[in-house]
Amino acid sequence: MIRYLLQDTARLQRITLALGASLLCTVFFLLNQNPAAWAVLPGLAPWAEAAPTLMRLATAAVLTALVMLNIRLLGFLSRGAQILGVWLELFALLMLFFWSFDLSFSFIAKKIGFLVSQGVVTTLYISALSIVIATVIALIGAVAKMSKNGVIYGLASFYTSLFRGLPLLMQIYIIYLGLPQVGYVVGAIPAGILALSLCYGAYMTEIFRAGIESIARGQTEGAKALALSPAQSMVLVILPQAMRIIIPPTGNQFIAMLKDSSLVSVVGVWELMYLARTQGQTEFRHIEMLITASMIYWLLSVGLELAQARIEKRFGRSNAR
Repeated sequence: MIRYLLQDTARLQRITLALGASLLCTVFFLLNQNPAAWAVLPGLAPWAEAAPTLMRLATAAVLTALVMLNIRLLGFLSRGAQILGVWLELFALLMLFFWSFDLSFSFIAKKIGFLVSQGVVTTLYISALSIVIATVIALIGAVAKMSKNGVIYGLASFYTSLFRGLPLLMQIYIIYLGLPQVGYVVGAIPAGILALSLCYGAYMTEIFRAGIESIARGQTEGAKALALSPAQSMVLVILPQAMRIIIPPTGNQFIAMLKDSSLVSVVGVWELMYLARTQGQTEFRHIEMLITASMIYWLLSVGLELAQARIEKRFGRSNAR
């Protein structure tokens, strides 16, 4: 049966489209719990009251038809136009969803300047320093985990196991509240940077190690034949080739770190999440500030995604098809 379907691509596409439409209609039916919405149309109010299930099914069918028609129309566009169209449509739906919350845009306009000047700057400062420190830790940890010395390997493996095994929030609390118990008082921002660096350094250690070990042994032997030292071999030969593999997951870690920097708000750091929460409390406009902070985080993440794409393209030129 499967072989028969695979032999006819057009039939397979039609079956897939029908299954997708059926699933979408089912989802719309389950999500629509307000059949009375049809009552706004003349003549349908009695139907909405008498047969609510039928109205829910009709709503799901109409929405499914609109979605399938939209997909069909997008199919006539070029790939780039399709991507742009999908992004614009989904962004418009997201904005409509937010609009349904009855937001106070005047309150957002009054507070957004402070969110950007204080919150975003602090968030970027914490994230940037943490990224740099975590990268250095990860490189050292990766080299240590490839060491044949048992002591060095033991130290590196214990570090990665511990800091990958503890929740980041717990690490922040332990550093900020625990170190003063032994005589080391750490400020809120340094504690947050240290926790982020140690936590993500542990994750990135495995990424760096996997990337370095993916390079063929012959590259190291060739570097030795050219009389390069182990450090020169790593910097000039191994790492440039390993970056093609290291960059994608490392970029994801950077984006995750940017968002996880919001956890340092629990120790009173005036970063974006802390200000969004406290500023919203002043006039009980929590959702306005949270949505605004969410959009700012998204814009910052998009910036990192674009930078990651450019770096991947730069290091992937030699393997471009």
